[in-house]
Amino acid sequence: MAWQTPGSVVSTNQQILSDEATRTYMGAVYRWMVAGLAITGVTAVAVASNAALQQAVLGLYLPLIIGELLLVVALSFLAPKVSAPIAALMFTGYAFMTGLTFSVLFLVYSLGSIGSTFFITAGAFGALSIYGTVTKKNLSGWSTFLFMGLFGIILAGIVNIFLASSALSFVIACAGVLVFAGLTAYDTQKLRAHHANMGHKSRGSAAITGALILYLDFINLFLMLLRLLGNRR
Repeated sequence: MAWQTPGSVVSTNQQILSDEATRTYMGAVYRWMVAGLAITGVTAVAVASNAALQQAVLGLYLPLIIGELLLVVALSFLAPKVSAPIAALMFTGYAFMTGLTFSVLFLVYSLGSIGSTFFITAGAFGALSIYGTVTKKNLSGWSTFLFMGLFGIILAGIVNIFLASSALSFVIACAGVLVFAGLTAYDTQKLRAHHANMGHKSRGSAAITGALILYLDFINLFLMLLRLLGNRR
């Protein structure tokens, strides 16, 4: 018969509590991410269904893009430091602004291809996130490759604004799918690993910070797949 020392029992109980806390945290992360995607999707469809609203968005497209970038940078830096309600308001605002800009996609791609690409993205994201959860492999070694790839995609995208090359756009989309697929698994594992090291004060808005990370992985994976699979009008 195997005997457990008091120390081993305490250690086992602590591990169980830690695992349960991580599951609770990740559950909150996914709920916030899904809420953000729902806000984005509903907003995009509502605007695309109203010609006047869509024209207004087109007229303000550049200011909206700039505002969206500023808000996501602010949210990335401030979310861990502000209260949960403020972080939630910022995240909701960012998801709404993304929905406004995404409404333009309905002018470029057919409704059917947008819908099918969304479900493909959801399936791929779910599988990759599960892999990041269950794998015993440490994915931190992917970070250099992924962030170099992300930097390369951004740089190539800026260059292609001036070149307007369809071939380069195709290469960017293919690379983007690989990078954001990898980031989904990597970020899932990283969020789980970092949860145990969070200070008590940061945990109120930590789920929103995590949701933002996975939300960005999802929408960027969606955009890259839409470039490859979408039927243009």
